[in-house]
Amino acid sequence: MTARKEKKKRVDKPIKPVVEIKNLTVRYDRVILRKVNWRIEKGQQWVLLGSNGSGKTTLLMAMAGYVSPTKGEVIAGKEDIAWSELRKHIGVVSASVAQRIDPEETVFEVILSGREAMINHWGKIPRDLRKATKKVLRKVEAEHLRKRPWGVLSQGERQRVLVGRALMCKAKLLILDEPCAGLDPVAREDFLGFINRLASRKRGAPTLVFVTHHVEEIIPAITHAALLADGEFVATGPADEVLKTSKLRDTFGAEVRLRHSHGRYRLRVDS
Repeated sequence: MTARKEKKKRVDKPIKPVVEIKNLTVRYDRVILRKVNWRIEKGQQWVLLGSNGSGKTTLLMAMAGYVSPTKGEVIAGKEDIAWSELRKHIGVVSASVAQRIDPEETVFEVILSGREAMINHWGKIPRDLRKATKKVLRKVEAEHLRKRPWGVLSQGERQRVLVGRALMCKAKLLILDEPCAGLDPVAREDFLGFINRLASRKRGAPTLVFVTHHVEEIIPAITHAALLADGEFVATGPADEVLKTSKLRDTFGAEVRLRHSHGRYRLRVDS
């Protein structure tokens, strides 16, 4: 085989997805998600956008192995991975985790507990885990909070620490479930700036799914967008192709107008 053919063979090798969702349907007393297909590849940074009640939370919980599908499957790395093992491959930052953390836990202990997807940590800390925790503290810009108890942290500091906790398990995918909820405007911009720096790292940047119903929270580092309405995708793909006024009108079921300036989005609702 010539060098040229060998090079072409390497280029044509299919990219293995970080997470792939195939024909996912979730039904309770009604259908919450209907035949959802989604492929997330390494290096892509996604925003999942939809109104309240669109099915975003159910989709996230199914991706992370907390909700069993009625039909379809979620694949994280390996085809034969057990459903219960999904949560070890996908890190989730959500309010439900924050509410369960002991107020006396230090920031160091909160981040450390993410290694085994635990809530709260007691006992001796092995040297290798202590070293790994310090590394994550630096990554999430929280070294100065190392000894501070969870109970005295601001909402913005808590969100940053929860990101560190999720990164401790070396997750293939990091899901941020409406992480700006409850933040004041200044704290929100500070947190979004932090996430943008994290997602823009040349080495060690996690693959993200940033979940929101506010286009104003879409940071410049976002490369792809998924729009969800009534349990189905309106559109998925590169952000500059998906984030269009016409598609946002279908997503929110209203007359809206999208504006993009200086790397950020704004949405106007027409009366």
